[in-house]
Amino acid sequence: MPDYTAIKYDFADGVATITLNRPEAANSLNETLSAEMVDAIIRAEEDDAVRALVISGGTGRFFCAGADLKSFYAAPGALKSRVSLFHVALSRIVRAPFPVIAAVNGTAAGGGMGLACGCDLIVAGESARFIMAYTRRGLSPDGTTTYFLPRRIGIGRALELAYTNRTLTAREAMEWGIVNRVAPDDQLLAASHALAAELARGATRALAAAKRLMHAGFTATLETQIENELRSIYELAASDDTKEAIRAFNEKRTPVFGGR
Repeated sequence: MPDYTAIKYDFADGVATITLNRPEAANSLNETLSAEMVDAIIRAEEDDAVRALVISGGTGRFFCAGADLKSFYAAPGALKSRVSLFHVALSRIVRAPFPVIAAVNGTAAGGGMGLACGCDLIVAGESARFIMAYTRRGLSPDGTTTYFLPRRIGIGRALELAYTNRTLTAREAMEWGIVNRVAPDDQLLAASHALAAELARGATRALAAAKRLMHAGFTATLETQIENELRSIYELAASDDTKEAIRAFNEKRTPVFGGR
């Protein structure tokens, strides 16, 4: 296991967990954290035993406060390289071949909100808060918030959050469609792991295909998406998991998926 300093990496029940580990800096994003997160996601992708991923902020007051303003924006000339590492991590999350769940404790601000929204599902603790915060600092929205927020909640509400920097509670975020589930703070990590473990027992390739198709459907034409769906379901129909599901149906039992 690598000697990470800005994150922690754990594995249990088919679920890898990446925990942001800069509590002294509100789990803010710097080059080290971004680079280690990329490495950990690739590590999970290359491990056949990993069938779901949880990204957590731990148990403190912050899931992630966004970019570390002391390092990210101190030298504007190096801004692209610093932000790009974080963008790579987000891209890997979206294209990961398994479900990715954000377990949001405390405040998710700026890039922290982008990180949560880049995950497939979000489980939030009761005390979680979500805020864009970019324009408050004279910055335009970043961290994929302009990509994911309009898709989750529509452009009108996304613009409201960008313009006003309104803080959403966990319950409000769920009502708006940002968050999927809300759990008591002291049960957040357990609830997130339980959901991830449940998905890890599923037909991993089918879940990955659903994820890929859903994202493609935003930009593809109807005819192209129909073809994408046909190609995908044809490929999966020959998979070991589909064969197991059909056997289980005929034998009136619960299928045992192997992720193949």
